[in-house]
Amino acid sequence: MSAKDAPPPLPEPLLVEVADSHTHLDMQSGTVEEALVKAAAVGVTTVVQVGCDVKGSRWAAETAAAHANVHAAVALHPNEAPRIVLGDPDGWSRQGAREGGGDAALDDALAEIDRLAALPHVRGVGETGLDFFRTGPEGVAAQERSFRAHIEIAKRHGKALVIHDREAHADVLRVLDEEGAPERTVFHCYSGDAEMAEICAAKGYYMSFAGNVTFKNAQPLRDALAVAPLELVLVETDAPFLTPAPFRGRPNAPYLIPVTVRAMAEVRGIGENELAEAIAVNTARAFDY
Repeated sequence: MSAKDAPPPLPEPLLVEVADSHTHLDMQSGTVEEALVKAAAVGVTTVVQVGCDVKGSRWAAETAAAHANVHAAVALHPNEAPRIVLGDPDGWSRQGAREGGGDAALDDALAEIDRLAALPHVRGVGETGLDFFRTGPEGVAAQERSFRAHIEIAKRHGKALVIHDREAHADVLRVLDEEGAPERTVFHCYSGDAEMAEICAAKGYYMSFAGNVTFKNAQPLRDALAVAPLELVLVETDAPFLTPAPFRGRPNAPYLIPVTVRAMAEVRGIGENELAEAIAVNTARAFDY
């Protein structure tokens, strides 16, 4: 294993326990148990495991059922919806090449997400939203239809809505306005600027910051964090992605949350314990656990 692939060392533990509001344990090396033990050792005692497709959402629900400190979110990722409808000839999504199944296939997949969303240990519907980075214009209609359906599912089951918004800020906000956002809405891996943070704050949307808030070129994210109301701020890894500096490019995991929390506290000009306390309360409120 090269140094680049080696897991970063355990950071200094947080003194106040926090939650990783968005992680993908199914994409990380090692067992769930190992990941949870490592995380707990540094004060990260709760994780939200997020599904991106039917299979991953089932896995998230099962994993949350088996572990008291894991909560699940279930959904079809914005990039998954067009693949279901139009097909995925190059098998980019870890599921191999797929034929397009049209709107009927999307309806079937959404029905399964709806069934999973009713389960008690599923605390969120997501990650859903819009992603104009990877999907071409032909996929936009399927993404938007899927997003609207997830909003309805979240509201009907009284669950948090977890949003993936990539290069689609105005359209995500528009759809939320048109459909009426659920009571608890979380912008995962918040990627907007300070102006958008003020819009989210006015609407009571939670903003979850990931390791990319530590990246050199991420000043707009730090500006957004600086103006976000403290009671709407969450932290996440989005592991195995978005590993915080100085470990960027190496595998991310929930145990690295303290690195991001400390960077966030510096941006806010408050102590890490004060920030961790706020994050712990906010995450429990956002996901109703």
